[in-house]
Amino acid sequence: MTDNTRSRSPLAGTPSLLRAINDRAALELLLANGPLSRTQIGTLTGLSKPTASQLLARLETAGLVVPVGTTAGGPGPNAQLYQVNPAAGHVAGLDVTTTHIRIAVADITGNTLAEQQVPTKGWPAADTVPRVAAALARSVAEAGLAEGSLHQVVLGIGGALDPVTGKLRYASHLPGWHSPRLVAELAGAIGAPVTIENDVNLAAIAEQAAGAARGSEDFVLLWAEEGIGAAIVIAGRLHRGFTGGAGEVGYMPVPGSPVVHDVRRKNSGGFQELAGAPAVLALAREHGLGAPTAEAAVALALGTPGGGEDFLAVLADRLAVGLAAIVSVVDPELLVLAGGIPTAGGERLRELVQESLARISIPRPEVRSSSVPGSPVLHGALQLALATARDAAFSTH
Repeated sequence: MTDNTRSRSPLAGTPSLLRAINDRAALELLLANGPLSRTQIGTLTGLSKPTASQLLARLETAGLVVPVGTTAGGPGPNAQLYQVNPAAGHVAGLDVTTTHIRIAVADITGNTLAEQQVPTKGWPAADTVPRVAAALARSVAEAGLAEGSLHQVVLGIGGALDPVTGKLRYASHLPGWHSPRLVAELAGAIGAPVTIENDVNLAAIAEQAAGAARGSEDFVLLWAEEGIGAAIVIAGRLHRGFTGGAGEVGYMPVPGSPVVHDVRRKNSGGFQELAGAPAVLALAREHGLGAPTAEAAVALALGTPGGGEDFLAVLADRLAVGLAAIVSVVDPELLVLAGGIPTAGGERLRELVQESLARISIPRPEVRSSSVPGSPVLHGALQLALATARDAAFSTH
């Protein structure tokens, strides 16, 4: 029997494939460098002027690039400049917490068009999907976009979707988010494809794209706020684990904390009991620091000689205990401290964690503080949504 599969399949090196590769390379250059001329695109891609001209004509016809003025000040005639067409696609990112949802809408270039924060206190669990859809619709309208304009939506949630069952795990603190059809229900209500991703994983995506982990392919991000979590990046890719639960280190048994049995029922664990927000507040009170939140206690400690410094040293030791367990298994190049507690502790807490880790761990990766402004989770949600939308838009023209 003759196998005709080879003759029916596109071959590497065919003109259509080469054009697609060149077009994608040009679009990525325009996103990274801003407006470019035909000559500049040709130089950066190694394409001839005629080929670069044909490429730009294709992309302009497809609505993926638009002319945006001309060069000025150089010898010879001014050259036409092109940029990625912002209207080629739109995305949204959401950061879901127990008290509110942050929402941002951006165009395909990554420019944020609208951003809002919606309180969720008092929401009936059964109304979660329609209320999220309504809040997002308001953001879309605020961005000046028509209904149905979104090409991708990414939600960051403090839990993990089980890839087998579709249920949200590690998230008993988020009632209303546990339907096995959650993604389909949200997509139907919103009118766009929806992806749900662990919030700490999204923070790691943001740090790798434009923060403390930029240029690093092996790092761990520790998120310390109300809860403790981690994101693990190996060889440039997020490691999610078999059930999506990689990085749920709050459940990890650690020295200095009683072993928590039946962690699913209690929704807690050793590292959470040692360094989560309730433990930080209790530790602050032991050192004479009165504050309404863990973040406020850490900030107060920075300006309190004696007791404040002692409190920070103990807190750093607690964080280092959990980090030592993680790095002994993963051996990352870098550790990034993120979330409200490390942010409040700033450079002093980072320095103390680095010193404490060096005393108890053989792997001694550099410890850095998060450098993504605002909500790293929201930034990461937009980054993931943009990557997905660009793959679709740039590959189908």
